[in-house]
Amino acid sequence: MSENVFSIDDLKRRMEGGLASLRSEFNGLRTGRANAGMLESVRVEAYGQSMPLDQMASISVPDARTLSVQVWDREQVAAVEKAIISADLGVNPQTEGQVLRIPVPPLSEERRKELSRLAAKYAEQARIAIRNVRRDGMEQLRASEKKGEISQDEHRSRSNEIQKLTDLHVSRIDETLAIKEREVMQV
Repeated sequence: MSENVFSIDDLKRRMEGGLASLRSEFNGLRTGRANAGMLESVRVEAYGQSMPLDQMASISVPDARTLSVQVWDREQVAAVEKAIISADLGVNPQTEGQVLRIPVPPLSEERRKELSRLAAKYAEQARIAIRNVRRDGMEQLRASEKKGEISQDEHRSRSNEIQKLTDLHVSRIDETLAIKEREVMQV
């Protein structure tokens, strides 16, 4: 077989990447409970550049309604506080020396519905990414068949394999979305 014939493992890896990206997006979505993932997207202007918060501080969850951020450099506490406030997470940090305590207020019904819609939007983007990977795989199969590298039967069996892989990943996206919606809507 030629080198340019598609690899099902490559398609699987790309689909897994889409699912991992969705999970990462979901970690940043706020639920009614404190979650260290809420602060993953926060970037701090420090040392002349923009840095991820987790490279400047340790983040912990002491209880269900509080986040704790231990800033490593005392001189960067104000910059970290400013970055958390400007991240528009709906939280207000309280500074105690080098530790920022962040109470996570309960979500209103309207905000929970809004976050649920946002989660559904992220899930749809992930489904589109999975379908695009499927389309690429199908195009590679068609090209391989046209060049005579694979037979019609092999093309049919591999396209069925790609479809099963696609269905599996789309169902995983749906399961992940259902879990996140339950978390968001929980009072």
